[in-house]
Amino acid sequence: LMNSMLGLLLFAGSLTIDISHLKQQKWEVVFLSTFGVVISASLIGSIIYYFLNFLGLHITFLECLLFGTLISPTDPIVVLAILRQCKAPQWLSMILSGESLFNDGVGVVLFLTLYHIIFSNIHFSFASVAIFFLQEALGGIGFGLLLSLVAYILMHSIDDHKMEILITLALVTGGYTLAQVLKVSGPLAMVTVGIFIANRKEDILMSKNTREHLESFWELIDELLNAILFLFIGFEILLIHFTFLQFLAAVCAIPVVLFARYIIVAIPMSVFKHLRHYPAYTIRFLTWSGLRGGLAVALALSLPSGKVGNIILPMTYAVVLFSVLVQGTTIKSLIERSKKAREESK
Repeated sequence: LMNSMLGLLLFAGSLTIDISHLKQQKWEVVFLSTFGVVISASLIGSIIYYFLNFLGLHITFLECLLFGTLISPTDPIVVLAILRQCKAPQWLSMILSGESLFNDGVGVVLFLTLYHIIFSNIHFSFASVAIFFLQEALGGIGFGLLLSLVAYILMHSIDDHKMEILITLALVTGGYTLAQVLKVSGPLAMVTVGIFIANRKEDILMSKNTREHLESFWELIDELLNAILFLFIGFEILLIHFTFLQFLAAVCAIPVVLFARYIIVAIPMSVFKHLRHYPAYTIRFLTWSGLRGGLAVALALSLPSGKVGNIILPMTYAVVLFSVLVQGTTIKSLIERSKKAREESK
């Protein structure tokens, strides 16, 4: 998932982003995808640390923060799939889709930073950690802009939908691999180039016919890889073996993650409501729609086998299963309430 599927899924998801609509919700998206991830990871890590020690499952505070970083980002794969099915209002879709695409990259960078600190024998200073983070995050966005320039040069000169689809496929697969070699964030690079291609005018970058074929192709790729992803998640559940205490920790991780999600949603919504009007149920909807999916599972599976992995993996699976099976299936009713409340407020 991390080395092959993620780049394809993020690029496909970012092709659905309309930058003009995203700008209207830019401050909510910026807060939730940056500061929100950091606050959520800190809250989850702190609460889980004290709770696990109370149960007698002793792991370090940094290892608990590692769980916080992998479970805090909302999963763009799951979120975008649910939004398409539920037909959420455009402004809500922009917040959720923009947040999930960008906080995914930020979350992976934070996870990798903590991962190297915990499991590497190299001593890290604050300066080296900050440099590593900036290299991954800013380097990923910069590399994405470079790929966008390459895409413009190649696609501007031709009008053949088959060739242009192959160009985007090569940019995603080759670009994601090269990003890993360059030690920059592949996820952020794919989101950047996807948004660029999605928001170029048809007469500048590609014809209307080419755009329709391109969107259909990547929608098919998105649906196919989503099916494979959830099949993998189902198979992995069969491999988990845990004790009663680990099961208890996994169950209790669910309300902890939801509480942290509520906090990071309530903060910006309480501030921004003085600048714009939000309908009823907005905070509840954004809290409940913070779905987790395959990305969190992939990060948890990348942990070395041992005590830390045996504790974090069941907690991750519990949150993901609750997110998909409970939150994902009940979001539609919240959307209907939000639509009704917005109509009544007009």
